[in-house]
Amino acid sequence: YIIYTYSPTMATLRGVWLAKCLKHHSHIYCLQRMISGDATDKRLKIYTRTGDKGKTSNFAGQRLPKDDAIFEALGNNDELSSSIGLAREYCKDGHLISKMLQEIQCVLQDIGSHIATPRTASTRTKLEQTEFNKKHVEDLENWIDELDKELPPLKNFILPSGGKGSAHIHVARTICRRTERRIVPLFRDGHVEETVAMYLNRLSDFLFTAARYTAQCEGKQEIVYKRTE
Repeated sequence: YIIYTYSPTMATLRGVWLAKCLKHHSHIYCLQRMISGDATDKRLKIYTRTGDKGKTSNFAGQRLPKDDAIFEALGNNDELSSSIGLAREYCKDGHLISKMLQEIQCVLQDIGSHIATPRTASTRTKLEQTEFNKKHVEDLENWIDELDKELPPLKNFILPSGGKGSAHIHVARTICRRTERRIVPLFRDGHVEETVAMYLNRLSDFLFTAARYTAQCEGKQEIVYKRTE
């Protein structure tokens, strides 16, 4: 299926860019196309120099400072996806969690599109293109329930641990919490939909559960918190 997403690094290149992230079986192919300006088959440069003075554009066409709350949220969302990608590399090949994390990365691309298209300043067409489906939240909840059934009951606080895969998923979990904190002000001001905030809130819960599940599958020991003397 095709997922539409906004690429902040390609924010202005003779117009605003939209990427199509096409997921085919276990592979993800990112195809970019220009949605304003003249169409071209020529290879375009990665750098544009249009942001050299500290401003860039969102999908609504607004020129804003790069430290605007929208771009701060986009940057955190990008960091979150990158951290999940790193965690995937530490998971064993064919691991159930690895496949789930890959799908989450595609959903985070959708969230990037949504953030870059403020609900308060975009055309109806662009709003429809970047609408976020609540089904993604429900998918996470189903995954959490599915994984949790396979885990022993949690009776103590655990420290981020349980092998490299588990520990890196815990790192992604903390970045997810920070990303959520950057999204909340945008939701409060009406720039993003509630479902996006809900997804990130649920995603941190999923990542916690996924970290525990990964440790169990790989036969790694989780470290239980003990009060220091």
